[in-house]
Amino acid sequence: MNPISALLAALAALTGVYVVGWGREVALVRREGAATPATDVHAPNAVQIAVGAVTNFFDTLGIGSYATTTAVFRALRLVPDRFIPGTLNAGHTLPTVVQAFIYTSIIPVDVLTLVSMIAAAVLGAWLGAGVVCRWPKQKVQIGMGLALVAAAALMFMTQMKLLPGGGADLGVRGVRLVIALGGNFMLGALMTLGIGLYAPCMILVSLLGMNPTAAFPIMMGSCAFLMPVGSLRFIRNRCYSLRPAIGLALGGIPGVLLAAYIVKSLDLGTVRWLVIVVVIYTAITLLYSGFSGASAESAATLEAEA
Repeated sequence: MNPISALLAALAALTGVYVVGWGREVALVRREGAATPATDVHAPNAVQIAVGAVTNFFDTLGIGSYATTTAVFRALRLVPDRFIPGTLNAGHTLPTVVQAFIYTSIIPVDVLTLVSMIAAAVLGAWLGAGVVCRWPKQKVQIGMGLALVAAAALMFMTQMKLLPGGGADLGVRGVRLVIALGGNFMLGALMTLGIGLYAPCMILVSLLGMNPTAAFPIMMGSCAFLMPVGSLRFIRNRCYSLRPAIGLALGGIPGVLLAAYIVKSLDLGTVRWLVIVVVIYTAITLLYSGFSGASAESAATLEAEA
C-alpha cells in the first residue's frame, strides 16, 4: 500500500469512529430526553439541509463554508451564537471528508510534509475545541466576529490577487517544515472557532515556497482529519446544535459531489464579492452583540458588588 492510500485508509477508519461516536451520543441524549439545542433529535428541515448543500457546493469550488454558514445561521436564527462553532465543525465534517477523498489522491505532494502538517492541525483542533467549549456566549461572539473579519480579509486578498504566488516545491524540510507545523497547528485551533483553514493554509504553503497546488491535499487532508477529532469533543460536551449539524451533513455530501464531478468550475468572482459583504456584516453584528453583552455583564457585576 502506498503512503497516500494508507493515509486515506486511516481517514476512513477515523471517519468510522466519528460516525459511531456521534451516533452513540445521539442515542444517549434520546434516552435522557433533555431539551437543549444539542439534544433536539428531530429530523433536520429542508432549510437546514439546503444550507449544507449550498455552502459545501461553494466550499468545494473554493469559496469556503464556515463564514457563509455562520452568516446564514445568524440571518435565519437557526443556531444560537454560543453553539455555532460546534455546529460548523460537527456538520461540515463528513462533506469535508468526501472532498479529501476526491482530491488528496490526485494532486502530488511530499508525503512527510502532508502527514506532519495534518498531525499538527489535528493536535491544534483537539486543544482548540476544549478551549472554545468552555467559553461564555460573549467571548464566542467576539471570537467568531474576529474570525469572520480575518476570513473577509483573505477573500478580499484573493479577489485582488494579493496572495503570494508560491514556488515549485512539493514539500519542505528543516526550518521551513517547523514553520509549516507551527502554522498548521494554529490554523487547526482556529478551525474550532469558525475560521476556515483553506485560504490561510494556501497562504502558508505559498510563503514557504511550495507549489500552491500542493496546498489542496494539505488543507483538505488537514480539515478531514482534524474535524472528526475536534467535532467529537464539541459533541461530547454538547456545545453544538444537533438538527442543523445533521442538516449540514445530509445536504453537504451531495453538494460536494455535484461541485466536484458535474459543475467542476464556475466564475466565482461576483459570488465572492457578495460573500465578502455578507461576512463583514455578520462579523459586525457578532462583535456588537459580544461587546454589548460583555459591557452589560460587567455593569451588572459592578452593581452587584456595590
